[in-house]
Amino acid sequence: PDNTNKRFGPFRQFLVNTSWKAAQGLEVVGLGERIGVYIKELPVSYVKTQQIIADIWQTLNPKFAVHLGIARGSSVIILEQTGKNSRYRDKDVCGLCPEHHCCVEGGPEKLDSVINMRIVSKQFIQAGMDVIYSRDAGRYLCDFAYYCSLYHGQRRAALIHVPSSGSLSSAERLVPLLQTLIQAMLNQLNDSSQMHIK
Repeated sequence: PDNTNKRFGPFRQFLVNTSWKAAQGLEVVGLGERIGVYIKELPVSYVKTQQIIADIWQTLNPKFAVHLGIARGSSVIILEQTGKNSRYRDKDVCGLCPEHHCCVEGGPEKLDSVINMRIVSKQFIQAGMDVIYSRDAGRYLCDFAYYCSLYHGQRRAALIHVPSSGSLSSAERLVPLLQTLIQAMLNQLNDSSQMHIK
């Protein structure tokens, strides 16, 4: 099956986006046998991001999509459970907000990933890794793209916020941890007994 990793281009003070470098590293190391990895850098534009995500789900129909973005001021990896549909008021790099400030007009206010991120985060916290669980992805391009992907992909998506500071803020440190995190998500995806979100 194909798995799509999507992440964001340079924006604000981040001239080099660590999440993109990490995605490129993931493409090199892969996610295991019989798992194809396709990566795509998303522009920091609501309109273009919306179009790209809809096209990926319609044309590639991946088994699972993983979005990578930078968490400004964070030194830990954040696993996001929920995408929000409305209240997008911060302008993108084009100086624009989404029409009606929402991702999908008439869509549900919130969508949860089929992956139980709380279970995944607990596995890694118990192993002593800097991974936390979140239900608030920030109402900017990361959250916007995540909701669009959850909507088009029947909730078969994840958003991982990578740190902007600390020991995990380099792609070299991130790639092996992200590889293990995504593999844990894929394992859960294949195990219907763990799909209930608590």
